[in-house]
Amino acid sequence: MFGRIVEVRREGALWQAYRVGADGRRTPAGFVIPDFVEEHELVQFLEDLFHESASPHNGDVHRID
Repeated sequence: MFGRIVEVRREGALWQAYRVGADGRRTPAGFVIPDFVEEHELVQFLEDLFHESASPHNGDVHRID
């Protein structure tokens, strides 16, 4: 996401987001994804939420499976 790796997973009814460091360690990402956001809407939701973090070199959100 705009040059950073963020892991998002559904845990029960809630979305949980974690920043993934270069060493693979996860820490809470510090933002909330509403539970009504569907999986197919995540990329667009994150682009809308963080559009101000975009740069010419890191201007997109990509899903990594």
